[in-house]
Amino acid sequence: MSPSPRTDALASDQLSVEHLLGIKDLIPADIDLIFRTADGFKEVLGRPIKKVPSLRDITIANLFFESSTRTRVSFELAEKRLSADVVNFSSSGSSVSKGETLIDTVNNILAMKVDMVVMRHPDPGAAVFLSRHVGARIVNAGDGTHEHPTQALLDAYSIREKLGKVKGVRVLIAGDILHSRVALSNIFCLQKLGAEVMLCGPSTLMPKHIEALGVKVERDLDKALRWCDVANMLRIQLERQGGDGIANFPSLREYAMVYGLDLARYKRIGKDVVIMHPGPINRGVEVSSEVADHANSIILDQVQNGVAVRMAVLYLLAARIPRNAV
Repeated sequence: MSPSPRTDALASDQLSVEHLLGIKDLIPADIDLIFRTADGFKEVLGRPIKKVPSLRDITIANLFFESSTRTRVSFELAEKRLSADVVNFSSSGSSVSKGETLIDTVNNILAMKVDMVVMRHPDPGAAVFLSRHVGARIVNAGDGTHEHPTQALLDAYSIREKLGKVKGVRVLIAGDILHSRVALSNIFCLQKLGAEVMLCGPSTLMPKHIEALGVKVERDLDKALRWCDVANMLRIQLERQGGDGIANFPSLREYAMVYGLDLARYKRIGKDVVIMHPGPINRGVEVSSEVADHANSIILDQVQNGVAVRMAVLYLLAARIPRNAV
């Protein structure tokens, strides 16, 4: 089990945690260290040879018990840029489908001397469970509707890059809040960095008592957009809503009319608002193509920054591995 993060000042080169299980476990100095480290790796990614030997002696297993493309590829690219040895595992076609438990699967992989595990799992708390039973460093790549810490880090990093700061920035998170692990991690991360956060979406997609987290809630998207400096438009997670995928609103067309961001609505804001989306985008639903490709959109920057931020996380966690274990 990872220790609780320290509340005192950190050494400038070490995280306060042994695993990245969620943003809730981090302190602001951890986030600042990750960002400063990512700055260095982003410079590396701009070189003709985009590879460094930082994790040459480290073996990392990517365990994805849930479908993913963007996150899995981003982590794999980050690992290879750091020269780590990479083992990819997915539950489809594996022994998991034959009844093997999570801990059996992981222990079998760790028997192959794996140092770090990047895991996505449909059950909330799976990464925490894993950290309590195996000796490897664990990175949570998304656990159910709980947290997705590296997405929140890359989102905040992208805001910092675009606006020069996060503190005092007004950030709107709009869309499917109820089913989103991205929303919760973003709330924790942005608040730790001093940003103001507002949520907007249908009442059927808004968790009860969400205001207890210290966020504002606005039902009117136009009012919310006029309030914010940054709008993070979340994907409608049809796969988590059961049935035909539309259980919380009448139709995708109606959702797009009320809570989608098209060019006409964007122009009515009357000011420049930075547009974000964690992807993959349902174009014409959460945002129109014109908005997704707008000059004020940093959606592709988020993708690029995701590699640098994940390189930073892996590098810093590898430094917490006991030397005799490597």
